[in-house]
Amino acid sequence: MSRPPRRIDRSKLRTVPARRRASKVQLRDEAKPHRVGASLAEFLDELPDILGAAELRAAIDAWVRATRQGKTVLFGFGAHLIKVGLAPVVVDLLERGAIDALMMNGAGCVHDLELAMMGRTSEEVGEALDDGSFGMAGETAARLNAAIARGAADEIGMGAAVGREIQEGQYAHKDRSVLAAAYRLGVPVTVHVAVGTDIHHMHPGADGAALGATSYRDFETLAGLVGTLEGGVVFNVGSAVILPEVFLKALSLARNLGHKARRFTAVNLDFMRQYRPTMNIVERPTRPGGRGITLIGHHEITVPLLAAGYLEALAAKPGDAARRSRRSSPPKTRGRSPRKK
Repeated sequence: MSRPPRRIDRSKLRTVPARRRASKVQLRDEAKPHRVGASLAEFLDELPDILGAAELRAAIDAWVRATRQGKTVLFGFGAHLIKVGLAPVVVDLLERGAIDALMMNGAGCVHDLELAMMGRTSEEVGEALDDGSFGMAGETAARLNAAIARGAADEIGMGAAVGREIQEGQYAHKDRSVLAAAYRLGVPVTVHVAVGTDIHHMHPGADGAALGATSYRDFETLAGLVGTLEGGVVFNVGSAVILPEVFLKALSLARNLGHKARRFTAVNLDFMRQYRPTMNIVERPTRPGGRGITLIGHHEITVPLLAAGYLEALAAKPGDAARRSRRSSPPKTRGRSPRKK
């Protein structure tokens, strides 16, 4: 029979003074209880200065700083943002000059156009797939494919082509359309598609050459925009694959051609941490001196909270209600004069 293992002797354990040990949490980091009637700005300042709450404030601070210094704010999102009712929030931000450019995937065009056209969108995929009717909405496909074909003929990108279609066409709810608002305001929208991923690609009116030409033109536009990100902010809301991959290539192209886009803030918002957004938005692009931030939660909560926090902070005078978090201090960048509103 083998001998039982020898128990460790703890009598000679070496201790350290608790007061001299480094600590990650201090009293000043704790939350403050909510006061009934407090403003949203006060509520945000009452959150604990730890983990997600600290990251939320850091994202707000970076966004406000970019606006005040006239730096580029690039707002990217997957179609889910539109499907959960957040288009009016984005339209409001566009109208306030809070966003300089948008990047999105092809499905975002589908849902934005359908909501503008008939006030509803998003079908039950499982049930429709059973009988082959999934994605077969005739009007949606016809209008998107025609708009994209016209865009290719006019040598404009897909974002501008679909935005023009909604803004200039007969759409009862165009006022809540992200694409129409961007087109009306002259804000660039780049749409990045993978052939076969969107429902209108299945229809006979789809033209692969037009899809490729307009989306590739948008890629070139995106690379130019990314080249101006120094000191700015890029957001990725809910795109797990397409936008992270496209953004990484656009950034590499911009840097290869000599554009300075190294010290910026990258913010990813999603329901969970995923590989491509983490690596291609948050970590790899910010290695030369930027900052990556991840905010986890439902878009229908995190995006309005982020936008409202930005608007409240922007309305305050610089220095008012200073942030408690030293971790949110940005790398120093040379700023241009604030953009005109």
